[in-house]
Amino acid sequence: MTTMPKLALVGRPNVGKSTLFNRLVGRRSAIVADDPGTTRDRREGAGRLADLEFTVVDTAGWDEAKGEVLEARMRAQTEQAVRDADAVLFLVDARAGITPLDRSFARWLRAHARKTVLVANKSEGRAGDAGIAEAFGLGLGEPVALSAEHGEGLADLRDALAPLVGEPPAAGSGDADEARQGHAPSAGAEEADWEGGPDEPPDRPIQLAIVGRPNVGKSTLLNRLLGEDRVLTGPEAGITRDAIAVDWRFNGRRIRLVDTAGLRRRANVSEKLEVLSARDTLDAVRFADVVVLVIDAGQMLEKQDLAIARMVEEEGRALVIAVNKIDELMRGDAKAQGAAWRRLRDRLQASLAQVKGVPIVGLSARSGRGVDKLMPAVMNIHALWNRRIPTAAFNRWLEGMVERNPPPLVDGRRIRIRYGAQIKSRPPTFALFVSRPAELPESYVRYLVNGLREQFDLPGVPIRIYMRKPKNPYVEQAS
Repeated sequence: MTTMPKLALVGRPNVGKSTLFNRLVGRRSAIVADDPGTTRDRREGAGRLADLEFTVVDTAGWDEAKGEVLEARMRAQTEQAVRDADAVLFLVDARAGITPLDRSFARWLRAHARKTVLVANKSEGRAGDAGIAEAFGLGLGEPVALSAEHGEGLADLRDALAPLVGEPPAAGSGDADEARQGHAPSAGAEEADWEGGPDEPPDRPIQLAIVGRPNVGKSTLLNRLLGEDRVLTGPEAGITRDAIAVDWRFNGRRIRLVDTAGLRRRANVSEKLEVLSARDTLDAVRFADVVVLVIDAGQMLEKQDLAIARMVEEEGRALVIAVNKIDELMRGDAKAQGAAWRRLRDRLQASLAQVKGVPIVGLSARSGRGVDKLMPAVMNIHALWNRRIPTAAFNRWLEGMVERNPPPLVDGRRIRIRYGAQIKSRPPTFALFVSRPAELPESYVRYLVNGLREQFDLPGVPIRIYMRKPKNPYVEQAS
């Protein structure tokens, strides 16, 4: 597998790093806002500039804070991105001119960065001329004048990057093609053919999104799985803003882990930045194969947790519930522990009947207790989500279900279910040919879904059943 050169975008807050990141990856991937410090975690994407291809890393704004405050932890993430990068793009704001913070960061980069390209952003028009001239004094060579927002100066940036990132990969490279895709196609797309389209490529990464309310431990769980402090964590609620994707392997299988911002009730979301973060999280769920819903063991299943779980089911994603922070729960006596788990399962049974049997894993992301059980549960539910049932076996089961409990009479005539088949997986989706599809009650559809789960061992995954009316061959002959 070809390793792409890694390019880190760094600079003080609000100089346009995320705007340039979006320009290089070719889509609005990073959240852009006027508020300084919008970006907090490192965000990676597949970048392209003319014939050059590379991995581009967006970083938090540089700050001189120290200690355990949030700004200091953000700075540590930026420093790590510089150490990991093959080259660094150091952005300054040409309109604002060079600040003491720019000079401090430039001194640090001269000592720690491998190769640095100085970029004078926001250089559109003549308002940035003075700042461009001032940038020569940073000791990082001639600045490249550009406007990330308007796309000006990208040809000059390409010429400055070419010696640093090396020759572009050969045409048709599988890694480059996959990188340009950015996201896997949505599993909800309807295939035309009855067998559900081509099988999933064997080495396609499993898209695994970690979601939940704010401050339930999503980022801590991702760091625990990776074995490193890849994303920011802390006692402050709402640290994560962007959906941060990290490539990983579990037992040789490629996984794309996505950490997301916490989702609060829609009525409580008013600030623009939180609206953008919530939208980023919803997009991560839509592109996911499996979603891990993290809940707090001290609060178990709240109304917002159920709302998130229903949203995951409606999107057709496979769901795993991770009950985090179980250390306190496990300190109680066995009777209290058992009662807490029973309450959780009973509420799931009553409120999420659509995904009956969803796997529940108790863990502590901070201490690591029980985390080893999470990925086996994810791999198992992913296999069920991709499950295909042979047409002959499906129709034998369907015949038995109809015999045991025939569809109801409508206007004195019985609804007839003639036959059916699985039309796609991810999630398992079936079509039934019914004489009067619009008249078949929802209760009867639920009866069939529950029977499918039991007969073909499909616990915890969404199941879709669509009704179709068979064509009348005599109508075609008459026409």
